[in-house]
Amino acid sequence: MKRIPELMAPAGDFICLSAALQAGADAVYFGLKGSNMRAGAKNFEVSELPRLVRECRKAKAKCYLTLNTIYFDNEHKNLLKQLKAAKKAGVDAVIAWDFSVLELAKEVGIEVFLSTQASVANAKAIASIYKNYAVKRFVLARECSLESIKTMRKELKKMLGKSADEISIEAFAHGAMCVSVSGRCFLSQFYCGKSANRGECLQPCRREYLITDTAQGSPEFNLGTNYVLSPKDLMTLPFIEKLIDAGVNSLKIEGRNRNASYVSATVSAYRKALDFYRDYAGKKDFAEIFDVLKKQLCKNLEQTFNRGFSDGFFMGKPIGDWTSEGNKAVAKKRILGHILNYFSKIGVAEISIDDATLKQGDTIQLEGDTTGFMTFVAESIQCAGMPITSAKKGMRVAVKVPQKVRKNDRLFILK
Repeated sequence: MKRIPELMAPAGDFICLSAALQAGADAVYFGLKGSNMRAGAKNFEVSELPRLVRECRKAKAKCYLTLNTIYFDNEHKNLLKQLKAAKKAGVDAVIAWDFSVLELAKEVGIEVFLSTQASVANAKAIASIYKNYAVKRFVLARECSLESIKTMRKELKKMLGKSADEISIEAFAHGAMCVSVSGRCFLSQFYCGKSANRGECLQPCRREYLITDTAQGSPEFNLGTNYVLSPKDLMTLPFIEKLIDAGVNSLKIEGRNRNASYVSATVSAYRKALDFYRDYAGKKDFAEIFDVLKKQLCKNLEQTFNRGFSDGFFMGKPIGDWTSEGNKAVAKKRILGHILNYFSKIGVAEISIDDATLKQGDTIQLEGDTTGFMTFVAESIQCAGMPITSAKKGMRVAVKVPQKVRKNDRLFILK
């Protein structure tokens, strides 16, 4: 069997954590409230760390805490508390780039992965930080190409000899891309008073703008059809084997602000591709069959939220990929209703149809703080003990569910 990289998934809350683990993530990364680059995500409380670690251990997955904002002197006391709590709970590593975090993590005895915010893009930088701070994993700058990653591997071998084998390279494989260098953007701070470097980015780059030539008074350009500042989403599925061959040890999916259905679909697609590569690479007709599989998986991902897809910088500098028109998903998720009751002996849930229309054969997505994330098909629908083929808003109906659900779990439908 071939070596494959770790598949790392985003976890913005416990529902997304459940979705990631069920879909086959090898690891998850998550943030604490007020201390990461996704302040807008639900995030976790320090008190929830033990539960989070337990869930990951049950799934034989690792968990990494993101502490990847900049820190000021008056915040180090709280930062130290968070690091100690993470160490005590059993968190595997923290992702950071502020050197105060590196120093404090060293004191606490918890491993650090260097964040993409540090914009590491060459072997000399990796070797220097490895020697001086004992950092062994590096999340590369998103501007790195496949060729540059291969070069880094070769140069590290020359510089460090056998020690180069200790160095792990992590790269973003899927998700949103920032128009600025590795996300270090000041537009949100300038325009909205919310700093991207403190995890508060309001993404003004995704908006529509009217640009006027002030010197001439005209012409005016309406930047709406293709948002010049808004890049497409990264997707590496079509060339995932090239990332493996380049020496990437961990593939990271962006999306701690995305919902559980996005996490589930994306992790599932990359899991299938990686497992197929591991089991069949080098065997007869592998390339042809793998291409068919990748095309199908890419088609599946078009169902989820996306701004159109791009190769990012992996194939070199992108030109036309840095424009997008918003959500290009071909399937939309709509609110359906919520769980009223669960009858464990027969595996049936009573649900309230709060919106939309449920039809026999529809795919339902369930999200619950305790239940987690689940997808199932409404193979049959009953109302007052009688079979029906559809249920409209305001009705209470019964459907078979594959596992235990709980009162007030939220239901959605894909259309």
